[in-house]
Amino acid sequence: MEQVKKRIFIQTWGCQMNEYDTELVRSILREAGFGFALGIEDADVIMLNTCAVRENAYRKVYGYIHEIRHQRASAENGSPAKPFRIGILGCMATNLRHELLEDRKLNIDFIAGPDSYKRLPQLIKECYATDVGTEHCSVRTGKPYDVTLSEFETYADVYPSRQEGVNAWIAIMRGCNNFCTFCVVPYTRGRERSRPAANILDEVRRLVGEGFKQVTLLGQNVNSYHDGTNDFADLIEQVSQMEGIRRVRFTSPHPKDFPDKLLEVMRQNPKICKHIHLPLQAGNNRILDMMNRSYTRDEFLALVHKIREFCPGIALSTDVIVGFPTETNAEFTDTLSVMREVEFDSAFMFKYSERKGTTASKKYKDDVSEEDKARRIIELNDLQKDISLKKNRAHIGETFDVLVNHERPAKLPDQWQGRTDGNKLVIFKSDPVVPGDLIPVQITDATPHALKGESAI
Repeated sequence: MEQVKKRIFIQTWGCQMNEYDTELVRSILREAGFGFALGIEDADVIMLNTCAVRENAYRKVYGYIHEIRHQRASAENGSPAKPFRIGILGCMATNLRHELLEDRKLNIDFIAGPDSYKRLPQLIKECYATDVGTEHCSVRTGKPYDVTLSEFETYADVYPSRQEGVNAWIAIMRGCNNFCTFCVVPYTRGRERSRPAANILDEVRRLVGEGFKQVTLLGQNVNSYHDGTNDFADLIEQVSQMEGIRRVRFTSPHPKDFPDKLLEVMRQNPKICKHIHLPLQAGNNRILDMMNRSYTRDEFLALVHKIREFCPGIALSTDVIVGFPTETNAEFTDTLSVMREVEFDSAFMFKYSERKGTTASKKYKDDVSEEDKARRIIELNDLQKDISLKKNRAHIGETFDVLVNHERPAKLPDQWQGRTDGNKLVIFKSDPVVPGDLIPVQITDATPHALKGESAI
């Protein structure tokens, strides 16, 4: 291995797939001989692994870059500034590569998209060179980038460099073929391709050896997983049979193609968690059609009914967008009525914001006022808060097996926390326990966001 040279610091935003990608990047760079800094003050190269799905991700990245420069200038305390480089990784790198490279205030040094991480050692080398002149350099700035979208890259040959923990994320596939009109993922991560099941099982086997007790299988639409032999139901069944794994989770499926075979596997297998994140996005058929979601309101409700028939008591969570172009107050009310009918255990709710390159940005004017978006998101949040509290309070008096995680509740040194099978956060009193233990906990109280209880041992 090449001698350790530049020290890297990576800041990650966005979804669990970005977290997993950062683990891949760490492994690739470590293999290439790079070291890692604990903070931005000591880093030679600072990388921002970015998201292009939500508007606040953009603001965070832009703000963080300015914060980095301010902190580095302050840290020098009058001494000559130590040179460093900034690189942008991930979805934003693909979506806004020209704007990022050519913005003189940001002064980005290099860019790598989600399918180009194996090129990072070379890109870092090139950003330090003074006469790069390769085809992968910005014409205007001469700065290196690679945002090539691959039809084949799954990083199946890279074992992620993880920190110690209880849960490990595993990307079983990359890309997306759904082309929802509001989403940039097909344009920033490319088309769907699946890793071989045998390769995924090898990764799980290594995780068991490292002490992980739970794995979460990741994909933009895990229902679409297929390696030529195994579909997703086959894969999750095989993962659950791995000795040493106590729980298996997955995210996210798409409501358009949720197979009965997967529900049957979930019903029969106690290791597969009884929780499904089922994105609704909107409750009105016209808006769903404009979003290209490929299902109607009634089809979504029928799916929820079928899921609960297969797995009574299953926990459901969702995503909702308010203020999609042309959405009326009456159409927003349709979304509220679906939320009331389904009674999701939890929900992630967002105001629509235009994304460059998406079909929605090209076809529809973002014409719902910020005032209406704000009012709708507040109303939706208030409704979901009431539903979540009702659902959680119904568990008072029940006992759940809680998988203890590494985190401890702030300012509560005598308490622990973990997750139920249904992915509900539980804060509980107990004698000392070990992260990764399954502890029976009796629920004594609840908030909209967590259950509270005491060890039943």
